[in-house]
Amino acid sequence: MRRTAFGAVALTVVALLLFGAYEYAESPASQLFGATVVSGPPDRHVVALTFDDGPNPPYTNRILDVLEREHVRATFFVVGRAAAAYPAILRREARDGDAIGDHTWDHAHLIVMDPAQIARSLERTNDAIARATGTRTTLMRPPFGARDWLVLAQARRLGYTPVMWSVPLPRDWQNPPSQVVAQRVLRYVRNGSIIVLHDGNRGLLCGRARVPAGDCDRSAAAGATRLIVEALKRRGYGFVTIPELRAAQSESQYSTNSSN
Repeated sequence: MRRTAFGAVALTVVALLLFGAYEYAESPASQLFGATVVSGPPDRHVVALTFDDGPNPPYTNRILDVLEREHVRATFFVVGRAAAAYPAILRREARDGDAIGDHTWDHAHLIVMDPAQIARSLERTNDAIARATGTRTTLMRPPFGARDWLVLAQARRLGYTPVMWSVPLPRDWQNPPSQVVAQRVLRYVRNGSIIVLHDGNRGLLCGRARVPAGDCDRSAAAGATRLIVEALKRRGYGFVTIPELRAAQSESQYSTNSSN
């Protein structure tokens, strides 16, 4: 009996250790599987606002209304099937000076795919982006933030820069009040932060498919965008796209090296 109890405890401990190791490896800041962009320079008073899973009318349009009114540029990591369905929204993003990144064709887990499947998912999405905007992207974000050595190696082979985030996800997909989403974001913002909100739901074509209304409603993210932008402007932050954040990082590193 005692031996059985000890075995159960040992298995529980091992399971907890394995879970902890997995959580560490897959955390946004982890560089275990290879280099990813997690944040920008800590000496620059700027942040990068990013959106995943769209485009998803009318919510992406509402977010773009806010960004245009506030003269803020952001980065949209689009899902290919939605990009192909709503190319006009991508054209609007491009006209506004927003950056567009690749969030795969259908938001499937890349870590269960072989290299050819990963390449196909990313390239189909990039083709949709190019058809809509005339420009291909070199930015990608893995769905769910899930990656391993093979995923990142394949992304780099295709010329992508993998982009993660530094502010914990505010669970805006659960559609809490916009004020709650904004508070969950604002408490963690620092110089160079990368913020993630969701303008869609895994690229679902909500206007063309029978899905529960709550699965598509991103009004919390749209409302939170305005609150976040207003609050961070009051704090003196500037807003940059991911390419601009990377350029600022390079400039900061050059300045530091030059002064040494």
